[in-house]
Amino acid sequence: MRALLQRVSSASVMVDGRITGQINRGYVILLGVTHSDTEAEADWLANKIAGLRLFEDADGKMNLSLFDVEGSVLVVSQFTLYGDARKGRRPSFTDAARPEQAEPLVDYFCDKLRRRGLTVATGVFGAMMQVEIHNDGPVTLMIEK
Repeated sequence: MRALLQRVSSASVMVDGRITGQINRGYVILLGVTHSDTEAEADWLANKIAGLRLFEDADGKMNLSLFDVEGSVLVVSQFTLYGDARKGRRPSFTDAARPEQAEPLVDYFCDKLRRRGLTVATGVFGAMMQVEIHNDGPVTLMIEK
C-alpha cells in the first residue's frame, strides 16, 4: 500500500458536482493498493498515519498529532500511485490492484482509522473525482508498507 499524505488546512472531494467528502485541518491521504496488499498492510499504514506528529507545537516543531489538533482525514483511492512511467509515454498500471481487491482494502483502511477515533471522509471508489487540497506547509509524505 502507498499513501501520499498531505497536511492540509482544508480539503474536499467532489463527484458529479456534489461534495462527497470534506475536512478542515488534517490530512488528505491519496491511497494506492497493489496485488500483494492485505489487511496487515492496511493495519500497519493506518496505525502509522494515526500516530504521526506533523502539526507544529508552540515552538514551531512538528510534535502534534491529528488527535492533538482535533484533525480529520480525507481518504481518496488512487490507483495511479502504482503507475510505472519508466518506459514509453503512457504509464502502465499493472502494479495497481484490481477494483475487487482494492476497494475492500480501502474501506478496511478507512474503518481502521475510524476505530482509532479519527473522523474520516472519503471520495467515491472508482469515480472521476475533483479533489481540492489546501496543502499546509507544504507538508507531503509518501508512506509505503
